[in-house]
Amino acid sequence: MNTDRATREPTSLRETPLQPSSGMATAGYRSGKYTPTEWRSNNHAILQQAATDRYEARGIQQTSKTIYQDTEAVVQRIQAGATRNLGERLQEIHIWKSELQLHIGRLLSETDLLVLLKRRLEKALDATELPYAIATDNLTCRERRRGPDLVRDTVEEELLTEVDLIRSIQALLKRTADQVVNQIKINRETKLMLELDWSDKCKAYNLDDQSGRYNNMSMDTEHHHSSAAMQEHVCDPTSWIKFTQDNLSKASQEEQATKDLRALAERVLQEIAEDLRGQCSTVDEAFNQRCMEVAEAKTQLELHLTQILEQIGDQERNIVALEQAIHDKEAPLRVAQSRLYLRSLRPNMELCRDDPQFSLEGEVGQIDASLVSLHQQLSEARGSLSHLKESRMALVKDIMCKSNSLLIDRDKCMVHRRHYPTLVTLSGH
Repeated sequence: MNTDRATREPTSLRETPLQPSSGMATAGYRSGKYTPTEWRSNNHAILQQAATDRYEARGIQQTSKTIYQDTEAVVQRIQAGATRNLGERLQEIHIWKSELQLHIGRLLSETDLLVLLKRRLEKALDATELPYAIATDNLTCRERRRGPDLVRDTVEEELLTEVDLIRSIQALLKRTADQVVNQIKINRETKLMLELDWSDKCKAYNLDDQSGRYNNMSMDTEHHHSSAAMQEHVCDPTSWIKFTQDNLSKASQEEQATKDLRALAERVLQEIAEDLRGQCSTVDEAFNQRCMEVAEAKTQLELHLTQILEQIGDQERNIVALEQAIHDKEAPLRVAQSRLYLRSLRPNMELCRDDPQFSLEGEVGQIDASLVSLHQQLSEARGSLSHLKESRMALVKDIMCKSNSLLIDRDKCMVHRRHYPTLVTLSGH
């Protein structure tokens, strides 16, 4: 500041050297005094400097007034805009919070309905145990027939169909119940996710509401110098909206999935009850019909058994042929791999991917593919042989077990079947 002031001093005052008065020769004690002209010049310079400083001070004051008025207006405008934005934000949060709360209620209602449906499925599953016991007991009783009554009749086929139907229905009910349990779990997880989002929005709403109530006269405000710094986990408005939209979309999907699952389960319960009662009527009607003669039934069973045995022999020979074919591929594979190995020892630039190299690689690949195909075919043949042997055992068992009598059918099986569950019980009510 002193340097700037020095630079503003008049040139005459800084450049004119002091001159002693003309009486210095006779009065030595007066040496070094200024002349009147110098006094006036110095006084004029001081006045001029004061005027300059006053002018600059007035300019700074005017500029300062303009700046603090402008900054005050800007700050007030920005603060009003921020307050308005907070109000809009509160409305937006309230809308999304209401949507979340609506879907939470829907999920809760749908989940409660699923819990009730799960109980019905469990009751229906328990109700199938009695038909299964009746059908299996009928089959067990009819296995005691002897002599000419040893027939594979329509009654037994319908009983077997009934057993298979009951097993498939039990499996279907278990799968449906598992789906319901899984959907209940998903609904609860989705509901928890929505509740967490809703809770976060409640907290954000309260914080933004408190922020919006702050004004320049608030006594509980204070400085937070690092509050304006961008945080690493902060998301943008688009991501914020998308997060809640994704949650709501997930909730809508699960609500629709729940409705579809409930409709499916209701249809399953209705259809299995009708199927079981229908099959029960079919079996009851079959019990009242005459069965085919023993000789014809046994001939047919023996014919099928013979065909199965022939097929088993053919399949065993086929397996032997496949195993021999796999064995025959070992030598060509060793040759091709040995050639490739030796050619890999070629030095330097001789290690070239030439036509023989491509040919050998193709040969190895073709042999490997052939072995894969042969092994796959061998596995299928062994599986087929296993199935053929199972069929053979079933035929032998059927031939040996056709000894039940009509007396057992009439006095044992039909009486037992009177305890078959009703349609309402089978539907889980």
